[in-house]
Formats: sequence, structure tokens, C-alpha cells
Amino acid sequence: MKLWHKVFLGLILGVFFGIYIPEHVETVKPIGTVFLRLIKMVIVPLLFFSLVSGITGMRDPSSIGRVAKKSVIAYLGTTCLAVTFGLGVAFILEPGTGVILDIGPVAADRNFKENDFDLLQFFIEIVPNNIFQAFADSNILQVVFFSIFTGIIINGMDSAADPLRNFIHAAAKLVLKMIALVVQLSPYAAFALTAWVIGTQGIDVIYTLGKLVRAIILAYVLQYIIYGLIIMVFCRLSPMPFYRKSIEYQMIAMSTGSSKASLATTMQVCRNRLGVSESSTSFVLPLGASINMNGLSIKLGLSVIFFAQAMGVDLVFSDYIIIIMTGTLGSIGGAGIPGSFIIMLPIMLTSVGLPIEGVALLVGVDRVLDLISTTINITGDATITLVIDNSEGTLDKEMYNS
Repeated sequence: MKLWHKVFLGLILGVFFGIYIPEHVETVKPIGTVFLRLIKMVIVPLLFFSLVSGITGMRDPSSIGRVAKKSVIAYLGTTCLAVTFGLGVAFILEPGTGVILDIGPVAADRNFKENDFDLLQFFIEIVPNNIFQAFADSNILQVVFFSIFTGIIINGMDSAADPLRNFIHAAAKLVLKMIALVVQLSPYAAFALTAWVIGTQGIDVIYTLGKLVRAIILAYVLQYIIYGLIIMVFCRLSPMPFYRKSIEYQMIAMSTGSSKASLATTMQVCRNRLGVSESSTSFVLPLGASINMNGLSIKLGLSVIFFAQAMGVDLVFSDYIIIIMTGTLGSIGGAGIPGSFIIMLPIMLTSVGLPIEGVALLVGVDRVLDLISTTINITGDATITLVIDNSEGTLDKEMYNS
């Protein structure tokens, strides 16, 4: 039985357990609590080692070239915009308004208040006084800053840092193995936490998720349209050939739920049907599959706002900056990680002081949303590849329009 089948089964059993044996939900809750503690345990190591490993993997950044720089900037930009776009849809649709959730305590030390927020001080606070304290407190932005700083310094040490570089890469693989094991426990967590939520708050809490799911799907549809607008603006081309020819790899992405599983087909379509050059297809697309997660970014941003609205938490300006920055870097870190949404959402919730117990509500529905999310991810990869290739003057527009 596939993992998502097990998760769905755990969700269903949890619903029935919570409805018919609510007096015993506290007995099974520790299973979910352990799962959440395991996620918290790997969050900071994941961010640190994955970011440092990614930076040190670029042994000579100056040799990456113009195309690579364009690609990285484009992918970072679209990911950041995707998080912001998710927030915008959440503001308009307000999926959490009218929903009442009591899933855990809100952090008492929410650092910034709207009336005394200082943007300069906010950015100063990103630089940690004590990195060990930052790690212990799970201060995500400070950990990210230290990770980037560490990666740049290691790169500047050239061959002298090879042993350290090898250790970082090995540690990153170790953390990924840990995460893979933790994710295997998600069916049991889905059962335990769903049973607890249903048993303590009633079956109506399941219906409230419908508003969030509808908002996410609508955001995906709009994001898909935005890809066409990007092609129109930056390539001066009609997006219709792109949409028509992209169906092949999109179906593979939707059926497998994996950008990497559909990568070979996407490369073939870009090269042989969309007119993208061999060099862009071979470099830009794999890079996108590694760092570009627009679908995940949208889902993360929307979900955080949903929980904030449902718990009656008024987010302030600094919170939105944190969500955008953490969502951008977190979705990049989540590329290639099985169940990345389940790992990354706690990072987002923690960064703005919301309880991570809300993740339990989304474990079951995430598999369905993930199929659409993957399709958005790989379509975004192809869009950026097309735009970069056109900017280099190597796009075969005749083939594209044929």
C-alpha cells in the first residue's frame, strides 16, 4: 500500500475514532505529539544543512554564467511572488474567517507589534547574537542568515574546505534520510491527531477545510493563467501553444505527484515541441526542479493565513515579511523532499508564533492538493526555461508556434 493510501486510511480511521470514541482520544494523542516533536527536531538541521549544501555545491559561483544567474533570480522571484500571491488570495477569500479552531497555544513572545514595528530593527534582528540560541529557539530567519553566511565562507576557502564541504553534503543527506523516516510515520500521526481534533472539536472542523481547499485550487488556477501572462510579457508570444503542448508532461506530473518523475518528459517537450535550446533545457529545467516550488509556496502562504484567521490571530506587517521570506526559502528547501508540505508548514507556523498542531488537519487532503501543486511546479519550471531561452536569443519561435 502506498504511503498516501495509508495516510488517507489513517485520516478516515481517526475521524471515526473521534466521532464514536471521543472519550479515548487523549489516549492516542501522544502518537501525534511524538510525530510533531520529530518534525520540530529536524526543522533546524534541515534548513541549515540543505542551504549550506546548496551554496557549497556551487564550487565556483563566478563560472555559473549569465544563464545560471538569470535562472536563479527568476526562480527566486517567482517563488517569492507565489507566496505573496497566496497571501493575496487568502486576504480576498478569507478562508479562515468564521472558523473557530482551538488546536494549541499561540506563542506568547510574538516579537513585533503593529504600532511599534521598526523595519530597520527587523532586519537587524535577522543577524543572531548567539547562533546556538537561534538554533535552540528555532529562530528560522536567523538560522537562514547563518546558513547562507556559512556557505559563502566555505566557498571562499577553496580546496582547504573540501573536508568540511564533504561533511556538509553528507549531513544534508543524513537529514533527508531522517525526514524520509519521519514522513513514513505520518499515517499514524494522521490517525492520532485527527481523532484528537474530531474528538475535542467535533466533526464540523472537517467541513471548515473545504474553504481552504477551494481557495488553494482557485489560487492554482490563477497562477496557471499568470504563467501565460509571463510568456506574453517577456517573450511577446501567445501562451496558447505553450498550454497546448504542455499537457503531456502535466499529466505525468499530476499522476505521479513528482516534478522529477516528469522532468524527462518536460525536457523532451521543451526541446522538441516548444523550441527551447538544448543548453537551456539541460540546465534551467533541472535547476527549476531542484529549487522552484511555486505550487508549494502558494499552499504554504494560504495555509498560514487560514490558521491565523481561524485562531483569531491578527498578523502584523513583520509577520507577512517573515511569511514571504520563510516561504520562499522554505519551499526551495522543500524541493525533492517527500511530503515537503508537512515538513515546511510547521516551519511557517512556528516563524509567526502559531501552533503546529494545525498540520494534522491537512495531512489527509494534502495528497490530492499535492498532485495539482506538482503540476503548477513543473509548469512554472517550463515557463521560466522558455523565458530564459528567449532572453538569450536561442528560442526557436517557429517551432514554438507550429
